[in-house]
Amino acid sequence: MMHPADLPDTVPVFPLPGALLLPRSRLPLHIFEPRYLQMLDDALKTKERLIGMVQPNPCRGDASALHRIGCAGRVTQFSETEDGRYLITLTGVSRFRIQSEVEGFTPYRRCAVSWEGFDRDLGKGEQDAGFDRAAFLRLLERYFSARALSTDWETLIEADDELLVNSLSMLLDFDPEDKQALLEAPCLRTRRETLVTLIEFSLRGGSNEEQLQ
Repeated sequence: MMHPADLPDTVPVFPLPGALLLPRSRLPLHIFEPRYLQMLDDALKTKERLIGMVQPNPCRGDASALHRIGCAGRVTQFSETEDGRYLITLTGVSRFRIQSEVEGFTPYRRCAVSWEGFDRDLGKGEQDAGFDRAAFLRLLERYFSARALSTDWETLIEADDELLVNSLSMLLDFDPEDKQALLEAPCLRTRRETLVTLIEFSLRGGSNEEQLQ
């Protein structure tokens, strides 16, 4: 577990639409572009081994624009293929707020960041006291059935609140802006409520009909 004092003022950032990393969660990535191979090599040389995942922000009218809030992950697993690609796992450490982009000579982007306001990310896993797990799993079963998806239900049933909500937030197929809303949720309860809203909206086919019961 990292402490606030261990977090650097600057992190390399990996803008990847739809890829969501959350604190204490794991995100597998396939790294093959030369600039990101260089980013990974450089990150592995630091004691923190951090890479910041951030969503591009097309709403700002600039193809290179980024959302202000991202999440940094520590490289906890990596392997190299015979043709020079990397298969890595990032374990989420903390969200951050981008202050500015750092100019430099690296082929990848780097940002000056603030970790202020995300203290709970560095603590123990969150609990959701108001979580009606049975109702949530019934809703999830309808979603998986409608999408013809399969899953290991036993694992889902046994997962703790945070692992269940965060894993589904990362894995389910939502639009990048919806993923950003899940990232920016201030607590686990809000993220769970946002996730339920997105699942219900998907089950309605994206319409604005009355909420499903």
